[in-house]
Amino acid sequence: MPALPAFAQASPAAAQPDRPGPTYADIATLAEASELVIRAEIREQITLKPERAPGVAPGFARLYIEGATRTLLAGRSGVGESLAWLVDVPLDAKGKVPKLKKSEVLLFADTVPGRPGTIVLVDKAAQFAWTPALESRVRGVLTELLAADAPPEITGIADALSVRGNLAGESETQIFLAAKGDSPVSITVLRRPGQDPAWGVSWGEIIDSSARPPEPGTLRWYRLACALPPALPSSANLARDPEARALAEADYALVMSDLGECERAITEAP
Repeated sequence: MPALPAFAQASPAAAQPDRPGPTYADIATLAEASELVIRAEIREQITLKPERAPGVAPGFARLYIEGATRTLLAGRSGVGESLAWLVDVPLDAKGKVPKLKKSEVLLFADTVPGRPGTIVLVDKAAQFAWTPALESRVRGVLTELLAADAPPEITGIADALSVRGNLAGESETQIFLAAKGDSPVSITVLRRPGQDPAWGVSWGEIIDSSARPPEPGTLRWYRLACALPPALPSSANLARDPEARALAEADYALVMSDLGECERAITEAP
């Protein structure tokens, strides 16, 4: 067996066949963190001795895996036919190491400079048992991420301001978001007498009063639901009047409620 790279021993990935399936947020998080998304077949596995596998959790074993590339779903760099990586796997009910040879997996990984064919998984949850359904979901997320009009990553809230209208119960709140690349993104919340509050997102310089909320389970939804703080920061609220400040906070709470929880079954927020 070739010498094991120290970086991989320090932060191996854990393959857990009985864990819940990944959510949209899990897939998007792993895909953005990875140089490569690979469908591979496991050809050989070697169980590392404890002295060569520091930090392995109780009930797990660390494996050195050799595999073959089946499909490169995405890659910022090339990948050869042969692959090698480390992964921690749970022991079975009898305390034995599972036999993974000939099984297919989906990997979220980075290349290793100076080590052709060696990859390191980007997260402890970055190896999955391959299924056609999972590959289809991952391809959908990758398509969104690589689209020319892909929404930028949201880094926080720049400003928020509520303005009362001429009629009782009429108001408009503008929430300007901070995004990577200084891309303009804003949320507008409109209240009209006798109508339910309406809100939408403008992904550009022009604030579109007819903009709608993003569909759940899309990249635009992920950018907001998984990045915005749970409450409007007081420092971002530009209104001085207490009622206007309270309205901005209420409108932001409405937006967060409609977006819903950023559910994660496997990953942690970046």
